[in-house]
Amino acid sequence: MINANELVGESHIVFITLDTLRYDVAQELFHQGALPNLQHYLPASGWELRHTPGSFTYAAHQAFFAGFFPTPAKAGKHPRLFAARFEGSETTQQTTYTFDTPDIVSGLRQKGYHTICIGGVGFFNKRTPLSRVFPDMFHESHWEETFGVTDPESTKHQFQRAVHCLEALPDQQRFFLFINVSAIHQPNYFYLDPEKKEDNLASHAAALKYVDSQLPILTDYLKTKGKTLCILCADHGTTYGENGYQGHRLAHPKVWEVPYLETVINQ
Repeated sequence: MINANELVGESHIVFITLDTLRYDVAQELFHQGALPNLQHYLPASGWELRHTPGSFTYAAHQAFFAGFFPTPAKAGKHPRLFAARFEGSETTQQTTYTFDTPDIVSGLRQKGYHTICIGGVGFFNKRTPLSRVFPDMFHESHWEETFGVTDPESTKHQFQRAVHCLEALPDQQRFFLFINVSAIHQPNYFYLDPEKKEDNLASHAAALKYVDSQLPILTDYLKTKGKTLCILCADHGTTYGENGYQGHRLAHPKVWEVPYLETVINQ
């Protein structure tokens, strides 16, 4: 179990949400050996199965930034990495880093972290008051069309911008880097069959393989920066016709079950 109290202030923190990624698809690709870059960081059992606190991007990220990351999909009370202090919390334990702020972003700012948001889906595009809620939490936030769901090279552009932002920081500056990866969110057909223009489980999987192929852009740079706590997870899953359902923002196991990874690199 990772003890966040031993890491906050001593390590960088990177939090990546793989928007809309289904657990079953992610785990199947792991077993196939089709995620060679993520494979370096995943345990021998693969992705951890967790339950998301929200069935769509906005709800899930509101919970995440308050310290409610996806919950292990098994019985029991599971201690959280981070928490905003409030009375009666049963999941704030000795390993939990607790903030006297309403969210972990402002909490890390108080600890001297430089906070960076690399947006992806529409809730991060800063075009409306609603889509500024999350970006405005951070010291700096970035979004452009090439980071969004319609660009087949979105992950490359997002990771390149993230590295550019980190390169601009002083060597000793601790950072909290958040990236909302948009590539897996529909439309994702262009990762499989651009002519057919049909999103399905196969194109969903192809999108994750694309994301994996771009991961070294970021991880190769992080390897030069010292100890870093990395959290990767989906914000929610989605449906492709299961039980007649399409999409997300609905109560279906394929929406609630998400893959999760937390690890410390450069220990």
